[in-house]
Amino acid sequence: MFLTAGQVSDFVGARALLSTLPSGKALLADKGYDADWFRDALADRDMEVCIPSKSNRKTQIPYDRTLYRKRHRIENMFGKLKDWRRIHTRYDRCAHTFMSAIAIAAIVIFWV
Repeated sequence: MFLTAGQVSDFVGARALLSTLPSGKALLADKGYDADWFRDALADRDMEVCIPSKSNRKTQIPYDRTLYRKRHRIENMFGKLKDWRRIHTRYDRCAHTFMSAIAIAAIVIFWV
């Protein structure tokens, strides 16, 4: 797992995790990851890129809408984690304590 500060751009985390990204057929991401360098890096790894274009992009890049609909599973997981008040409001200042709270919540959600 990789935890960044709340005010850090999505690209900082994406760049750090790009080298450790496991191989796969496609990568689903939201508009926050729409950048040419990121798309090129994923294309170099022979991954299909399923990222909608930002609204301010001059030429919109097409994406697979059917595949993108499966992203709701990820959003549902974040929604279940944020049902836990401690995680939603981030009471813990230390990253290791916050990650421990996320791990405990994920275990309970998995069992329930």
